Amino acid sequence: MSSPDEQPVRFVIVPKVEHPWYDEVLSGARHQAATMSTAVHAPIEVSYAPPEQATLASQQATLESVLTSKPQGIAIDPVEPADSMPAMILARESGVPVVAFDSPSPTEGITGVGNNFAEQGAVAARRLAALLDGSGEVAVMQGVPHAPNHLQRYRAQLTVLEEFDGITVIDGGIDHDDITTARAEAARVLAANPHLRGYLACDASGPIGIAQALVDSGRSGEVTAVGMDSIAPIAQAVADGVLESSVATIPRMQGAMSVLMLWQATLGLPVPRFVDTGIEIVTAANAKDYLPG
Repeated sequence: MSSPDEQPVRFVIVPKVEHPWYDEVLSGARHQAATMSTAVHAPIEVSYAPPEQATLASQQATLESVLTSKPQGIAIDPVEPADSMPAMILARESGVPVVAFDSPSPTEGITGVGNNFAEQGAVAARRLAALLDGSGEVAVMQGVPHAPNHLQRYRAQLTVLEEFDGITVIDGGIDHDDITTARAEAARVLAANPHLRGYLACDASGPIGIAQALVDSGRSGEVTAVGMDSIAPIAQAVADGVLESSVATIPRMQGAMSVLMLWQATLGLPVPRFVDTGIEIVTAANAKDYLPG
């Protein structure tokens, strides 16, 4: 039984930016912490520190601020590779365990938690190509251009689409992991490309903005869009038939595994270089399973 005066073990989640996808990560992280607290009879807490913008400078400043609060561990979704973020290296060198979630293992000594991002992008692109019978104009929207997970998905999508001689790739815009930006970029691309047949995205903002723009333009059903991820607005767009499907990470699992890896690290136990939390495909047949209630 823990003492009332016992200080909690505190882990901090640092996302790229405030976003509904990270609400799911945080939910999984806090559920894991509560479960472990009950099991080990010790207080474990999870704090949340979203940067104001999905930029290197903003995330670096947030991470530096988090370090001054002396947490027992930090889980971060890095907006750029670790070697561009001195605060990540400083945390590790200061003895604060760091996990990079929704990210490949960024550097030695930092565990990555997420899925195979290249595979996820390839699955989405191959699914769309099959739906289009391998022909037509396809737009690919980028997320945060230098974010490792977004970049891996984007490159994988382009590689797959290059296999199809009948497909012409169109610049689908850059959303910077912002839904409003994604909607505006998709609206611009749709207006400029009246013969567009397909649309892909690299993050969870892109599909939401693309779906909104398809409805706004009256081209839902005309342009086939395969999304990325499974948060409620994306699942709803799949259920409504605006998105044909979406290839999803499992954000609650990423949050849970991040906390578990940080806990093991605080105990001095070995942790793996990478924890693969898998991917799922959201379709009209199962979209309701991803919706609240």
